[in-house]
Formats: sequence, structure tokens, C-alpha cells
Amino acid sequence: MSLKENIEMVKEELNSEEKFFEKAVVTEKFIKKYKNVIIASVAAVVLFAVANVAYEMNQKSKLESINIAFAKLSANPKDGAALNDIKALSPELHDAWVFSQAVANKDAQALKSLKDTKALVVSDLAEYEMAMDEASLQKYASRQDAIFRDLALVQSAVLLLNANKTQEARDVLAKVSKGSSMEKLVATLMHYGVK
Repeated sequence: MSLKENIEMVKEELNSEEKFFEKAVVTEKFIKKYKNVIIASVAAVVLFAVANVAYEMNQKSKLESINIAFAKLSANPKDGAALNDIKALSPELHDAWVFSQAVANKDAQALKSLKDTKALVVSDLAEYEMAMDEASLQKYASRQDAIFRDLALVQSAVLLLNANKTQEARDVLAKVSKGSSMEKLVATLMHYGVK
């Protein structure tokens, strides 16, 4: 290599080192300027990760406790301690258990206590189970979100038919949703029962 090429090569190396140091200085200024923001961001990410792990562990532990209490309650339905544990850990599951026992034992008081539960399906089913006469079935069926709306309408119509109120029964049957699973039964009642 010639002297001129050596000088050019040294100049290029110095330029690249100069650029490297220049970038290092810029990076250092950036880090000094935003040091608190960077530390806070890293701390927030670490805190979020730790909180997330702790939350998942807590949920897993809670679920295991619920399963243990439910297993005890399934083995012995009279176990009050297990029922209280479930009530504390999962009020919706507690209400579902109380509902199932109330229906199995035909316990009207327990069903009444579930009318205002936060478990929407349980409260709806409890209201349906308590509807015994035509008026209460009609009241239940008047709700748009009633699960057994069409069944309540058919039961109400049958009670009206038994009371020889055929026109009222016809009006009630007309309220049953089209495409409902009750549609064939409604057609049969309209044809044979309501004349």
C-alpha cells in the first residue's frame, strides 16, 4: 500500500470513530434528559408484570378454594361451612347452588330469596319457578329478557283454557314468538283447544 492510501484509511477510521463518539454523546444527553421517564417506564412495566402474576396466582388460589368447597358441598349438601365458603368466594355459584336445592326440595322461601340475586339467570329462573298462576305467568312473560317467556305464555294459556276463557287463551297464544320451539304446541292448542 502506498502512503496516500494509508493516510486515507487512517482518515476514514478517525471519521468513523468521531461519528461513534458523536452518537455516544447524543445518546448520553438523551439518557440524561429523559432519565426519570425511562426509569419510571421500566418501573411501571416491572410493577405491572408483578401485579399481573400476583393477580393470576390469587385467582388460581380462589378457584382451587371454590372447587374444594364445592366438592365438599356436593358430597354433603347440608355442609353449612362449605356453603358459606362458596358464598364468600363466588356469590353467583352460591346462588346457583341454592336455586338447584330449592327446586329439588320445592322450597318456595329459598326461591323468593333468589329473586333479587345478582346472578341474572338464577333470578330469572327463580321468578319463573315461583310463577304458579295465570297472572304471575303473564307478568313473567311480559319481560323481554325472560328465558322461558314462550313456555310461560303456553302455561298461562293452558290455565285459561282450563278456566274456559278461550278468547283470552287465544290472545295469549298469539304472543308466542314465531319460530319458537313452542310453535307446534301453540298450533295444536289453537286447533284443538281454542275454538
